[in-house]
Parts: sequence; structure tokens; C-alpha cells
Amino acid sequence: MAGIVNYIKESFGELKNNVTWPTWAEAQSLTVLVAVFSIIFSLAIWGVDTVFSKVIAFYFEKVIG
Repeated sequence: MAGIVNYIKESFGELKNNVTWPTWAEAQSLTVLVAVFSIIFSLAIWGVDTVFSKVIAFYFEKVIG
């Protein structure tokens, strides 16, 4: 149990003393950047999914039905 407590203490010390944290402005701008790219990526996936759905529906309508 002492090993786990020591690990947690060292982890917090590492985060407090050795990690370079971004400024509030940097964190906000990076958050906006991630949100924008997530929206763009989700729209791209939605578009490909829509096209594939229509192609498959067309195939089953013409070939099977």
C-alpha cells in the first residue's frame, strides 16, 4: 500500500514541478482548434457514410429488387 501512496505523491510532484502548463489563452485557443477539427472530421465521416448508404441502397434496389 505504501508503494501506491508513494507513486501518487511522486505523480503529483511531477505534475506540479516538471510539467509546463499552457497559459489560459493557449488552452482556450487549442480547445477551439480541437472543437473545429472534430466538427470538420465528423462532417466528413457523415458525408462518406451518406454516400455509401445511397450506393448500397441503389445496389440492392437494382440488383436484388
